[in-house]
Amino acid sequence: MADPEIIRANLEKVHHLIDAAASRAGRAPEEVTLLAVSKTWPAEVVRLAVDAGQTRFGENKVQEGEAKAPVLPSFLEWHHIGNLQKNKVRKALAVFGTIHGVDSLDLARQIDRIAAEEGLEPAVYLQVNLAREASKSGFAAEDLRRDFEAILELPRLRILGLMIIPPFTPEAEDSRPAFTALRAFRDELTREFGIPLPGLSMGMSHDFAVAIEEGATIVRVGSAIFGSRG
Repeated sequence: MADPEIIRANLEKVHHLIDAAASRAGRAPEEVTLLAVSKTWPAEVVRLAVDAGQTRFGENKVQEGEAKAPVLPSFLEWHHIGNLQKNKVRKALAVFGTIHGVDSLDLARQIDRIAAEEGLEPAVYLQVNLAREASKSGFAAEDLRRDFEAILELPRLRILGLMIIPPFTPEAEDSRPAFTALRAFRDELTREFGIPLPGLSMGMSHDFAVAIEEGATIVRVGSAIFGSRG
């Protein structure tokens, strides 16, 4: 069982690092949302983070969210941050109010259709794969430009912004170019289509401070809160 005092201390440290990074960038700490990535951790461990004040959690797998959400407080906010298969959209929407990994027009249309049937208006981040990594999902820049207008026409989706998982590098500073590029691409889309895209979902445990310096509005932090996964 995880130590509640360690999780509380880790959360305090992460919030301190968020505040410091925002200050360096001339931003208010309130502009940055901490999403605690609870994938693989059981509900009783997640509850320790809740007891320490954390209310937003991210899961990679629909079935994990289905198992945890019903046994944890109803006021929590659940985000799906992994690859979402089209055949799991209905189950995902029953748990997650926000979907971070929308990586194709087909998936966006599926979410919109099922959201209409269920009377929902999910928030989404469009995942971008600027580095064109074969191992990662996401729109190539030119594909999102091509499909963006069609996505904006989907009435049930609330497009919050863009999301990226940059190539992993051991040094946090090496992730900066990817974060800078996503912010610049977001700004280009805003100018081209005249639509605000305020959200940038970027940065994880090892590089979230750099992401905040480059404009992240939501950071996805797991091991820095819960510890290393077995």
